[in-house]
Amino acid sequence: MHLINQALDPVPHHHDHISIQVDRHKLARKRWRGTATDRTDFGFDVQEALNHGDCVYVKNDVAYVIEQSPEPCFLIPIGEGKHAAWLGWMIGNLHFKASFTEEGILVQDDLAVEQMLERESISFQRLTRIFQPSKSGGHSHDHDHGHSHSHEHHHP
Repeated sequence: MHLINQALDPVPHHHDHISIQVDRHKLARKRWRGTATDRTDFGFDVQEALNHGDCVYVKNDVAYVIEQSPEPCFLIPIGEGKHAAWLGWMIGNLHFKASFTEEGILVQDDLAVEQMLERESISFQRLTRIFQPSKSGGHSHDHDHGHSHSHEHHHP
């Protein structure tokens, strides 16, 4: 097994590329294991989470590259001015990570998001895409955080 501590820079383009397939949630971790398509094993112990397309290992004329798995998403077209701000506020209130592109706002396919979009008559498109949300703000609701969302409120 090869231990990886960081991505290599730059990605060697003259090498053959072998993929290390990984989903977004595992890729966000700092410690994990992965297997390349040629069955080479890797252990990852990184200071910063890796990204789709990062080269992590080179051997002879072969570069091992992180390939994030596509996942179901919603693409929400952004309007102008107040409408764009309103969309951002609506999606932000759900505390989901988002990606902002020229096409619109990309969020993970989730029942809470879908219900909000339908309730507010917000148009969206379902698609499968590599989802790379902003690394700051928001959190997904599809895993155990290790903490409770109930908060005690004290009143005099």
